[in-house]
Amino acid sequence: QSQSAFFSVTLCRAQEQRYPLLYSKPPIQQDWPATPLLLASTKSKTPKRAHEMTLTVCVGASGSGKTTFLNDVHKSHKCTYIRQYHNLRPYIAVSSIPNFDPNKLPYWDIYVKEKKDAKIIVGGTLAGQFMAGLSGGQRKLLLFELIVQRTADQRNLLIVLDEPFAGVTDDFVPFIVKRLEDMRKEHNILLVTNDHVDVLKKMADNTVTVSAIDRSRVKVNGREGVDRELALLAMSIGDEYRHGTNNSDLEFFAKVELSKMGGIPNVGVFAVFAFGLFLLMFWDSKQGSEALVLIAAGMVAFFTLNPYFLQLVDWRVYMIEEAEALLHSSKSMNKILKTCLTLGLLLVVTIIQYLCMEAVLGTMSGADWFFGILFDNGSLLVAILLLGLYSDLPDQAVQIFGAMPFLFMIFFSTTFSPGAGVSGVKALRYLFSRFYLWCMIPGTQDQMDGCPSENNLLYLILSSLLVPFLFVSYKGLKYLIVTANKEKQSQGRRESMKSVEFAQLQMELFGDKALHNLKTVGSAADLKKLADTFTSERSIGGNVREVASRDATEKGSSDDESVDKGSFEGFMAFLNAPSPLPKTNIAAAGSSENDNRV
Repeated sequence: QSQSAFFSVTLCRAQEQRYPLLYSKPPIQQDWPATPLLLASTKSKTPKRAHEMTLTVCVGASGSGKTTFLNDVHKSHKCTYIRQYHNLRPYIAVSSIPNFDPNKLPYWDIYVKEKKDAKIIVGGTLAGQFMAGLSGGQRKLLLFELIVQRTADQRNLLIVLDEPFAGVTDDFVPFIVKRLEDMRKEHNILLVTNDHVDVLKKMADNTVTVSAIDRSRVKVNGREGVDRELALLAMSIGDEYRHGTNNSDLEFFAKVELSKMGGIPNVGVFAVFAFGLFLLMFWDSKQGSEALVLIAAGMVAFFTLNPYFLQLVDWRVYMIEEAEALLHSSKSMNKILKTCLTLGLLLVVTIIQYLCMEAVLGTMSGADWFFGILFDNGSLLVAILLLGLYSDLPDQAVQIFGAMPFLFMIFFSTTFSPGAGVSGVKALRYLFSRFYLWCMIPGTQDQMDGCPSENNLLYLILSSLLVPFLFVSYKGLKYLIVTANKEKQSQGRRESMKSVEFAQLQMELFGDKALHNLKTVGSAADLKKLADTFTSERSIGGNVREVASRDATEKGSSDDESVDKGSFEGFMAFLNAPSPLPKTNIAAAGSSENDNRV
C-alpha cells in the first residue's frame, strides 16, 4: 500500500513536469462577469476562527511602491510600524533591553552556552565605527521578537511590518511564521514581502497588489482597480500601541547614556584635560585681566560641550527608530530625559568653569557671576539642543543654524568692539546675554554703551531665553497650522469612509469585524444587507472549495487505480521512458485542455 501511494504521488508529479501545459491552470479572464460564485471561487481563503484577527500581505514588483504604501498607512493611521531595517545604537547590550526576554530568540542559546549572553551588543556601525555584535539577520529576528513580546499584553493593534523575512536565512523562516500566527490571533497585521511570498499568501486573509504602472489603483484580493486612497483608509481597523514607562525604562536610559559609548565619559575626560591646561596657563592671573580669563574659560567650556551637543542629531534619529521598534518607552519621554541630561551636563561644566576662574583670579565670585556665566553658556548652545532634538533638520543644517547665536554674539553684542558699530545696528546688543555679562566686569563696564544701572542679571537671563522663546513660538504656530490642515483632511476622509464602496472594501478585508467600525463612522451603506451578502459569498466560497477538494480526491483515487502494480524498478523505467506524445502535439493538447476547463 505504501508503494502504491508513493507511485501515485510520484506519477502525478512526473506527469506534471513532463507535460506542464496539460497540467497548468488557465489564467483568469478579467472580462468575465463578476458573479458572486466567481468572486467566491477566486478568493481561496479559509474562514477565520472567531478569535482571529486579519493578516494582509502587500505584494508587487520591485519599485512598485510597496514600502510607500506602508509608509502612507503609517501616516494615515495610528499603528505600530516596523521598518525593513531599523537603526539601533550598536553599543546597546541585548540583555539590558527593558522588559525583554532574549532567551526566546532562536539563536540565543548559543551565547548562553558560551557564557557571552551578558556581553552581546546589538552591533553595527555608528559614525563610521563598526562594533561587532549581532549579525544583520539576528538583529532582524531581535526586532521581530521584540514586537511579539511588547504587544503580547495588548489587543486589537494594527501592526505594520516591512519585509519581515529580509536578511533572514530559510532555517529561521518557521520561527517568523509561528510568531506571525501567534500575533494574528490578537492583532491586525499588514506586511510587505519579496521573500517567501507563497508561504505568506497561504497564511494571509487578504492580498493587496500594487503596481508601478498605475500607482493610483491597487488590487485587493480579486477586486481590480481599487482606489489607492480608499484602500489606505480601509486599513484603519486597529489601535495604537500604548507606551508605558516604568523603572526598567529609566534604568535602561541611564545605563545606556552613562556607558562608555554614550558620550558622557568622553566629555568628562576632555573637561579634565582642557581645564587642566587652563589652570596651568592662567594660574596667578592679575586683577584687570578678567575679560581675558572669562573669554578663555568660556571657550574651553564651549568646546568641551559642543561635541556632545552636535551628536544630538544622530541620537534623535536612532532613538526615534528604536522607539518605533518598541525598544524602549515613547519618543517624547526619551527626548525629555535627554534634554534634562544635557542641561545637567551644561550645569556641571559651568560649575567647573566657575571654580577654575575663582582659582586663577578670584575677583569674579558670587551668585550673580555664577548664574550670569551659566545663562551665557546656555544662550550659545541652546539652539543646537532644540534643533537637534525637537526638529527634523539633518546634521549639517543643525550645525549651521545652531552656530548662529555664537556667530551673532561676536558681531552684535559689541563685547569685542566696545563703543563701536553703526548707530541703530549696534542697538541689537541688548538681545545678547554676553553684553550684560560684560557690563558686570570691573573696568570694562565703563567702555560698554548703555549698560543698565540696575536689574542687569534679570536682563541677562531674559535675553538668554530669546532663542527658546522664538523656537517655542515657531513650533506652536506650526502645530496650529498642521492641526488645521489635518482637520480639513480628516473631514474629507470621514466623508469617504461613509461611502458604500468603503464599506464593501472593509467587509472584504476584515469581514464581520468591520461592522463596528462602519457603525462608528456612520456608514451610508445598509450594513445588515452588506453583512448578509458577505456571509452568503463566504458560504458559497466554502462550498466551491469543498467541491474542488472532493474532485481532486476522486481524481487522485482514479490515478491510484491506473498505476501499474509491477515492481518498483519497472515503475522507474516507465518514468524514464520517452514521452508517448509527440512534442508538436503538446501545445495543441494543452490548449485544448485549457479550452475545456474554461
